[in-house]
Amino acid sequence: MSNMGLIIEERSRDIGDFLVGRLIPFRKKRMIGPFIFIDHMGPTELGPHKYMDVDQHPHIGLSTLTYLLEGELMHEDSMGTVQRIRPGSVNWMTAGKGVSHTERTPKDMRGGKTFTAHGYQIWVALPKELEEMEPEFHHIEAHELPQWQDGAATFTLVAGEGYGWKSPVPIHSPLFMVEIKTSDSYHLDVKGNLSGEIGICIVDGSIEACSETIDKGNILVSKVEDTCSITMQKDAHVLLFGGEPFEEERHIYWNFVSSSKEKIEIAKENWRDKTFPMMADDNTYVPLPKR
Repeated sequence: MSNMGLIIEERSRDIGDFLVGRLIPFRKKRMIGPFIFIDHMGPTELGPHKYMDVDQHPHIGLSTLTYLLEGELMHEDSMGTVQRIRPGSVNWMTAGKGVSHTERTPKDMRGGKTFTAHGYQIWVALPKELEEMEPEFHHIEAHELPQWQDGAATFTLVAGEGYGWKSPVPIHSPLFMVEIKTSDSYHLDVKGNLSGEIGICIVDGSIEACSETIDKGNILVSKVEDTCSITMQKDAHVLLFGGEPFEEERHIYWNFVSSSKEKIEIAKENWRDKTFPMMADDNTYVPLPKR
């Protein structure tokens, strides 16, 4: 998915053990482990005259992770992939040296009914040595992801490793993404269970951290790696994500991510000239932003 105009920079704040902001990147924190961009899609009502139609656009140097909570999408790309995305499944597309794709509301859902679309589009930067790898696509069904219960909390390991489990999503660097839902108040302590930088995305409900209540729509970033402690309130829903940060800086322009500004300039020129890998059966084209 393109990040055209989707990030709203809001003032981040420091509450002690955590930085708090809305989505990433925000001013005080550009990346969390290898995670470089998170877009919260919805929740929004779709139906007649309003559907999801993200036209053909490019990526380099990253993997996209699409995780839906409600609604469905059809993913198609320049590798020839056609994949329907349903809630709880994981779409993992590694762009490497270059891929184009679209994401649309499936044709069979474009009738008279309305439905809710809600989910997250996440970008994970690739290690420097893999930025030029061949593109790959993997789809993991919801039932294939590790799930377990601890007291009032239900856990799903979406990607990476944590809590003694390993997700089947074929990641390219040490990272984790864990979904947690609570039926009652639950004290979450990640020490010894997750490794690297830690972000907490509050999908629904609220959590308590450093004697402050933080509501849905915010992301907390722990200022200490490997350990943080929060209390999730009843009916809270969070995503934990992060991992080992890279040594090199990552540059981001539109949908391109790279450790090299030169590679981004080449990708921009290729997209502008339409010499970038393009889809065989889709003539749509999102122009390069004029900035």
